[in-house]
Amino acid sequence: MQERDWPEAGELVVCTVQNVKDFVAFVHLDEYQGREGLIPISEIARGWIKYIRDHIREGQKVVCKVLNVDTKKGHIDLSLKDVNEHQRREKIREWKNESKALKWIGFAAEAAGKPEETDAIASAIYEEYGELYSAFEEIVQNGKAALKECAISDDIIEALLTIARDNVRIPTVTISGDLYLRTTNADGVNIIRRALRSAQPKVDDAEIEITYLGAPNYRLKVTATDYKSAEIALDKAANAAIGVLKRAESEGKFTRRSKSGKIV
Repeated sequence: MQERDWPEAGELVVCTVQNVKDFVAFVHLDEYQGREGLIPISEIARGWIKYIRDHIREGQKVVCKVLNVDTKKGHIDLSLKDVNEHQRREKIREWKNESKALKWIGFAAEAAGKPEETDAIASAIYEEYGELYSAFEEIVQNGKAALKECAISDDIIEALLTIARDNVRIPTVTISGDLYLRTTNADGVNIIRRALRSAQPKVDDAEIEITYLGAPNYRLKVTATDYKSAEIALDKAANAAIGVLKRAESEGKFTRRSKSGKIV
């Protein structure tokens, strides 16, 4: 969803090719209702172009870079060749996510019996988050609190919460390492138990799992929404367990595993 009527120079936009001529292609800007742009043949591809239709065709979805916008004349000049494959994939992914999110908002409005409020709900969310899909990710993670600053009624929030939980899957990362916990104390069994309990602290947005590999070795695995959070949780868990062993004048150490699972 875009709050602006016109794109800005340098912006990447998703377009549908409408008409291809010998030296220019005309496109519809999918994110800007009613706006059309043109791609001159010099901006279609790098190098010499013999036949423009070898590179672009009617009905094709393309990602272009905005070169120039003249709002008075209604002209938007675009480049296809200035967008690399990574940029194209990321922009298409973002556009698809925003399109899905807008549909979900429509479903929520209908479920609440207020389909006429779809645009107003989308605008309220966009004003708070700057995009729609990220708002649904926040709803999954933080519940109703994610929309507390948005001017949206409670019944709509309930509908959005249900739809978000049914459709959005937050990506996660997993990292791990091995704990070596050894003690010769008479109370050794209880010391190890305390160490393992300490290795499962409550850490927001992270799940900690301990697997027994055979005494004195244990696998410590952390799953979180990003690597930074996972690393913090893993360090906290490992240090807590080792701390119990050290206070009992016993031996504890931690060996980190790489993302591929190898010891580092």
